[in-house]
Amino acid sequence: MEITLLRQLIHHMEWADAEVWRAVLAHEPAGNDPRLRELLTHLHLVQRFFLVVWQKQPFDPSRGQPQFATAGDLRDWAQSYYGDAHRFLDTFDEPALQREVVMPFVKAMEAQLGRTFATPTLGETIFQVTSHSTYHRGQVNARLREVGGTPPLVDYIAWIWFGRPAPNWSSAPATV
Repeated sequence: MEITLLRQLIHHMEWADAEVWRAVLAHEPAGNDPRLRELLTHLHLVQRFFLVVWQKQPFDPSRGQPQFATAGDLRDWAQSYYGDAHRFLDTFDEPALQREVVMPFVKAMEAQLGRTFATPTLGETIFQVTSHSTYHRGQVNARLREVGGTPPLVDYIAWIWFGRPAPNWSSAPATV
């Protein structure tokens, strides 16, 4: 894993998240759709969970999923993750990417599946977060289309084509 590529993937992830949020908030039924809210909450909760693990902060599973009064509140919470994530990514060098990362839920999953897991590295878990987010953004975009919205083009290659734009977290509609 190369730190420069991982940082680019996180920058793309933020841009793509912001574009999806702009599209969701541009279509009122999408912002009120329970399935979309569930997918978006999960996507951003997992991003935050990994940051907590990377920073070796205590994990409290009893807190459950956060609840938000509006889709805009959820979007604001999602956006606030990125300052912390970027600061964290600036705190280590290439060799640190080889540090093993043990996630708090692994023992329970091993017991559930009846097998032991290999321990991933920091670099592998950073890649996992970006990959996981891409997967769920695809689900969000499919659901957005189902409720009559227009999903934005948020592929990594599109980000490259567009000149690696900075994320736009405004509520204005996404443009492609």
